[in-house]
This record gives sequence, C-alpha cells and structure tokens, in this order.
Amino acid sequence: MNTTSRRPFRTLGSAATALFVAGLLAACGGPAADPEPMVSATLSQQSDAASPSPSDGDAQKPGADTFSYAGRTGSTALELLLEADPSAEVTGEGENAFVTAIGGRAADDSKKEFWSLSVDGEPAQVGAGTLETEDGQEITWTIETY
Repeated sequence: MNTTSRRPFRTLGSAATALFVAGLLAACGGPAADPEPMVSATLSQQSDAASPSPSDGDAQKPGADTFSYAGRTGSTALELLLEADPSAEVTGEGENAFVTAIGGRAADDSKKEFWSLSVDGEPAQVGAGTLETEDGQEITWTIETY
C-alpha cells in the first residue's frame, strides 16, 4: 500500500498557480489609461550654403541652432518644448516665459542671439507660454540675432 499522499502537491500547485496569476495581474496594473503621447523632436545645425549638411541631418546634436516638434491640440508650445527637452532653460512663467537654451545650446547675449519661435514656418505672434498648438502644426525654435 502506498502511504504517500498527493494532497501537499495539489496544495502547492494551487498556491503556485495563485501566485502566478497574482503576478500577472500586478504586472498588468489593471486597466491601462491612455498615456500622453511623447513629443518627438528634431535638433539640427544651421548650415551655410558652402558647407555640406551632416549625413545624419535629423540626429539630435548638442549645440544645434534649430529645434522642431509637432504641435498637439490643448498644449502650449512651451509645455511641448519642456516635454521634448526637459533640460531647456526658461526665465519667467506662462505668457512671460522666455526661452534661453534648448538642447544644451544657449542663446549668446554677447552675439545678440535669441531663440525665435515659429509655427508652420511663420513667426509666432504670441509667446511660447501662451501659444496654444494644434495637431499637425510644426513648431520650430531657431537661433536668430537682433
């Protein structure tokens, strides 16, 4: 007669299954909320007509002179800039915000430089903290001089 009981193995199997299912549920985190889409941005160097353009034209480079990203309905140009480049430097807030550096490239006061904002190739008529963007717009920041 076999005196070995299989009950402990059934209990262990049930416990293992329960832990496995609990782990799966924890990993899933319940119903997923739609996360905010991340901003995809392009940082590029302005080039003179005589100098060749870099082979990786869309690559992000420190010290670049142009930074572009898509608009998103319900977000300001400043909110999207800070989402695309959390290291961007800004003085002031809201409608008084003034962008001083993007992608590690600071506007140089001694060279009379500033970061200029445009929407679909046209200069912005309001500041970045006030400019409500829309899906499909191209928001571009460019180093310019005064």
